[in-house]
Amino acid sequence: MDDTRIEKRVGVQATSDRIWDLVADLAGWGAWNPVDAEVEGVIAFGGRLTMTEAWPEMAPHQALAQIVEWQPRGRLVWAERRGFLFQSLRYIQIDELAPGNCIVAAGVRFSGLRGELFHDKHRPAIRKAHDAIAEGLKAAAEAA
Repeated sequence: MDDTRIEKRVGVQATSDRIWDLVADLAGWGAWNPVDAEVEGVIAFGGRLTMTEAWPEMAPHQALAQIVEWQPRGRLVWAERRGFLFQSLRYIQIDELAPGNCIVAAGVRFSGLRGELFHDKHRPAIRKAHDAIAEGLKAAAEAA
């Protein structure tokens, strides 16, 4: 099978601090993230996140994820076991090239046979969603 990763990278004219403030404000994700709504939880190693994922052209999915990696002003990575042979790993990565100039990546990796099949079936919708997440975060960070 092809790589089961989908990622959107965008240049953002804002500091990594500004971008991280938006990412760390879980309750505020709805202002810039059109996919993940009602996000609650704690950003900490092993911390739990709950959210409603509304991928384009799919029914909303209630997600219960766990933080597997995070670095302030750098990255937030969360994983979810979505059933038998189906796991997802989603992330927001911030790379500061110079003060006020960053690259932001929003992405997902699916693993397990059912995860790979889900990826293959819904790839266009998932790609569209991550384009919207990255562009939304860019717009919010640059607006301040």
